[in-house]
Amino acid sequence: MSAIYGLYPDAAAAQAAVDGLRAAGVAGPDITVLTSFPMDGCRFFDDGSDDRVRRRMWTMAGGGGLTGLTAAFALSWVAETSWPLSVGGLPVFAWWPNLIIMFELTMLGAMLATVVTLVVGARLGRRVTLYDPEVSRGHILVGIERPDRDRIAALTRALAAPAGARLGGNAGA
Repeated sequence: MSAIYGLYPDAAAAQAAVDGLRAAGVAGPDITVLTSFPMDGCRFFDDGSDDRVRRRMWTMAGGGGLTGLTAAFALSWVAETSWPLSVGGLPVFAWWPNLIIMFELTMLGAMLATVVTLVVGARLGRRVTLYDPEVSRGHILVGIERPDRDRIAALTRALAAPAGARLGGNAGA
């Protein structure tokens, strides 16, 4: 696995490296940024991708909830109408007792869909190939996995441009 990266002492230098890589033609999803602490004030990828992720998360949760509601309705309907019971003139399928089942399965479907969307969207469970122990000591890593061999020089210049940058990686391997 070939990768190149830079280690930066602060968020401003890391942002400059991300901007340099974007100017060199690297797409946002191809850039990896690793920190050991939350960087709430930083917008490394201020291209609207956060909004797309939020919309996708809401859509998937809504779809999971709708699937759970449909499954609950089908389960209740089939269970209550499959056997010929005498209920004394009352409806065989009663809404009020089934609302509890419908609510619970709707929430279960929404929660499972949200967790699956989070795991897939954040690419959790994949093997991390780009890491440096300096990240755990407070540095910020900005890098690219599998860079194009003909663009390594330009990418290295973009990573080395911010003040305090220390380069690493094995792109030549």
